[in-house]
Amino acid sequence: MSPGDTRSGPAAPTLPRALVAEDDRDMRELIGIVLRGLPRAPEVVMVENAVAAMDLLEEEPTALLVTDLCMPGADGLDLLRFARRCQPLCQVLLVTGFATVDSAVAALKDGAFDYLQKPFDTEQLRARAQAALEYHGALAESARLRQPAAAGDDESMLVGRSRGMEQVERLVEAAAAYESGVLVTGESGSGKELVVRRIHRLGSRRDKPFVAINCAAIPDTLIESELFGYRRGAFTGADRSKAGLFEAADGGTLFLDEINNAPMALQAKLLRVLQDGQFYPAGATEAVCVDVRVIAATNVPLPTLVDKGEFRRDLYYRLSVMEIDLPPLRERPDDIALLAMHFLERHARRLGKPVTGMTPAVLGALVRYDWPGNVRELENLVQRMIILCAEDRLDVDVLPAHLAQPRAGEARPIDYLPPQSLEEMEAYIIRKTLRKTRGDRTLTAEILGIDKSTLWRKVKRYNIKD
Repeated sequence: MSPGDTRSGPAAPTLPRALVAEDDRDMRELIGIVLRGLPRAPEVVMVENAVAAMDLLEEEPTALLVTDLCMPGADGLDLLRFARRCQPLCQVLLVTGFATVDSAVAALKDGAFDYLQKPFDTEQLRARAQAALEYHGALAESARLRQPAAAGDDESMLVGRSRGMEQVERLVEAAAAYESGVLVTGESGSGKELVVRRIHRLGSRRDKPFVAINCAAIPDTLIESELFGYRRGAFTGADRSKAGLFEAADGGTLFLDEINNAPMALQAKLLRVLQDGQFYPAGATEAVCVDVRVIAATNVPLPTLVDKGEFRRDLYYRLSVMEIDLPPLRERPDDIALLAMHFLERHARRLGKPVTGMTPAVLGALVRYDWPGNVRELENLVQRMIILCAEDRLDVDVLPAHLAQPRAGEARPIDYLPPQSLEEMEAYIIRKTLRKTRGDRTLTAEILGIDKSTLWRKVKRYNIKD
């Protein structure tokens, strides 16, 4: 390393690394100050030319590369291409005072995360760098999650690192360790079956059958015979005996999805099986004994149905010894990028298309959306975009119309969109901080470093609803 190069002080080994390549010392120091001031500050390493940066890229994993476009010797585009070959997950942010449309397009086509022109506002750099680090984190986590998938565990992975999903994972591990009743609750499309499969996969019955039935998909007149089976001659047309799903799941796990739709007569029989481990198939005179772990899921709060007399209270208590509530996707926006990349990699591989990423504009549109259809809607949308995509990255041309444009009155996330006015940035940051503090204006003012009266005036000025 040349005498003009500097490194940041010691950092925890778990921190991501950010590499700055800039021949102007003052600009290099400014970028370093901005990066060290990020909420989750990376370890910052600074060099004065592309060659030194290439040496470092070959040595250690790097999450973010911030490089000048025009430097003596190898330039920023050369360094960008080297970084993409050497460390595909590294996100590259190009900064230059000699910006042209052609160079910007070339950089983005070569895989740059974003592009800034000098002079730039430090808040603009901060937002772009933070977004790039978050994107790298999503890619890295997705790559880590692919490892168990190679061992056949892909169907039981829980993808997410939000606080809500961390709590779900802890409950899943506890449920897997102790075979008590488990009730999984959550909106349609939120991933309840995935949670149940995860419990089965982590538990002692992992090598035994996993059988699932949707109680809403089978007519009331047939669901009992599906679950408990019948004997030959039990009814007209029963010319042979048929084993039910309880027998098929013997030794393993039976998943009763949408248990809220189970008719009252069936609920009584389910309670008997859960209590005694035995039942009578239709037309049988001898009980069948089974060893089955029953896990149920519902998209309707069962206590509400109990109060209405539409669900047995004793069955509810039997099923819900442990209750796992799966938050809807709109309540865990931190997981959207990670889930999108997970689905992108899975379905691009399945469809045989060489799509390896998505542009910041697409990612921003996904983060803005409320996802009424939850994770299932996101997965279906990613598949649609992959099918329509003609490039190696998903871009806004494959977004559906309702995602391509921000809704009226909605703040545009500066993390993923082109430069905006300072007022737009200020309004966005205030809105975001108020959301994080759940509307606590005192705490918000403290975080933003302003007094409460100033915050009140700005909230009123920007018509912010908290």
